[in-house]
Amino acid sequence: MTEIGRHHAPTPEANGVAGVPGGRRRLPDVRFVVVGLPEPSIPDMVGYGVDASTWTPLDWSWAGDRLRMARNYWLTTVSRQGRPHSMPVWGVWEDGEQRFSFSCAPSARKARNLAANPLVVVTTESTVECLSIEGRATLLDPDDPRREPWIERLVAKYRAMGSDLGAPFLRRNLMFEVEPQRAFAVIERDEEFSTRATRWTF
Repeated sequence: MTEIGRHHAPTPEANGVAGVPGGRRRLPDVRFVVVGLPEPSIPDMVGYGVDASTWTPLDWSWAGDRLRMARNYWLTTVSRQGRPHSMPVWGVWEDGEQRFSFSCAPSARKARNLAANPLVVVTTESTVECLSIEGRATLLDPDDPRREPWIERLVAKYRAMGSDLGAPFLRRNLMFEVEPQRAFAVIERDEEFSTRATRWTF
């Protein structure tokens, strides 16, 4: 692995995949592994009125729904010098594997930051039902068999929302996969703020 945590796809020989005419080869089938759900816990927010006696954790399905359905996400990265950078991105959440993916141009500042520091924060767009995940971003090589399924998911999601986003555009750019390590949610409504705030650990 490189410093960015890059996925390297197996060679065609290693997968027993023969080359096909025109210099293109058939990629091996990708099997996404279903992983367990993260563990909820009460966050250390006593100063905000969060108390174990009145606390009920949010179910992870609450978080998964919002990660899956959001149109825009805020992606925060940090440069080698420690300078933070936050920009909105389009992305897609995959429930079964508990992973997030997004694309950006090779020249993007976020790509340069991730080359130096793969740790990221991804936040959904709502400022009422607030949700963020912290994790590690991996750059997928162009021939990584995981890359194309993510592209297909992105295209399907945003075309259903009325966008003309196309696979050729995404294939010309970088694809990252984020593996979450922690997640945090807080609901900015009086009746739920102190009783439902939840932290999850993957």
